[in-house]
Amino acid sequence: MSYSNHSSPLSFILTGIPGLEDAQFWIAFPFCTMYFMAVLGNITVLLAIWMDPSLHLPMFYFLSMLAAIDLVLITSTMPKLLSIFWFHSHEIDFEGCVAQMFFIHSFSIAESGVLLTMAFDRYLAICKPLHYSAILTGPTTAKLGLAAVGRGTAIIIPLSSMVASLSYCGSHVIDHSYCEHMSMVKLACGDTRPNCIYGITVATIVVGSDSILIAVSYRLILREVLGLSSREARLKSFCTCGSHIAVILLFYIPGLFSFYTDRWGQSIPAHLRILVADLYLLVPPMLNPLIYGMRTKQIRELVLSLLRQKGIPSRS
Repeated sequence: MSYSNHSSPLSFILTGIPGLEDAQFWIAFPFCTMYFMAVLGNITVLLAIWMDPSLHLPMFYFLSMLAAIDLVLITSTMPKLLSIFWFHSHEIDFEGCVAQMFFIHSFSIAESGVLLTMAFDRYLAICKPLHYSAILTGPTTAKLGLAAVGRGTAIIIPLSSMVASLSYCGSHVIDHSYCEHMSMVKLACGDTRPNCIYGITVATIVVGSDSILIAVSYRLILREVLGLSSREARLKSFCTCGSHIAVILLFYIPGLFSFYTDRWGQSIPAHLRILVADLYLLVPPMLNPLIYGMRTKQIRELVLSLLRQKGIPSRS
């Protein structure tokens, strides 16, 4: 088969969830509900932090970064996914597909970086409280946030360029709900080994290093918590750390499952792999405002006070 070195299709066709085409109309309803909850929750967290000067602290700045990243992640994927499920709008132009891939992967890496900075913040607050203010100054907080986003951008720009330069001479049907890196590479002609090697290396190094550092941070935190004399304080700290760890696991485990099974998990049903990949981009953004935001006393009290001002009855 002959093809030009840099031929690109005008558009791709996104399948949705292969094997569940008949059920996609109904699957879209819980997806839409979770999308609405994620958007509402993250916007609420951003507004609460912006409106209350007492929340202008490193911990809440990191939380607002996480909320903003989650909004970008779900907004870059869910509207198109819902249009596929409800309106059979499967077509996406080539440039839009590359852009969607860039936002998904770069901001996923950025979220991993912010989760790491949040673990570092909690480590300093619990284990080094006397040095907390001196270490996490305003400029340092801003630099850590920019570093998390900048790392994701710097890593994925070369990957996006590599995907855009591939030749696509066969089928233009992507067996996925969105434009994921390997789902695009599978449609390319010629040598795609550089893309595969780069993608696997980046995922392994980023997730491996970030998750190890997060685990070390929480191990040190838990060791410090076990030394607390008050049983109530230990229980409260365990609950807080446990919920944070649960969200981190919900972010990393489905992501790794989706990433590696897409390459070597051909024995796993396609609809299961794609469904997990879809939920990976939807469930953490929905849960993060609840775990990190509404469990935070200051944010919860501010939201409840706003509801009372609007005359909306709320449960404390």
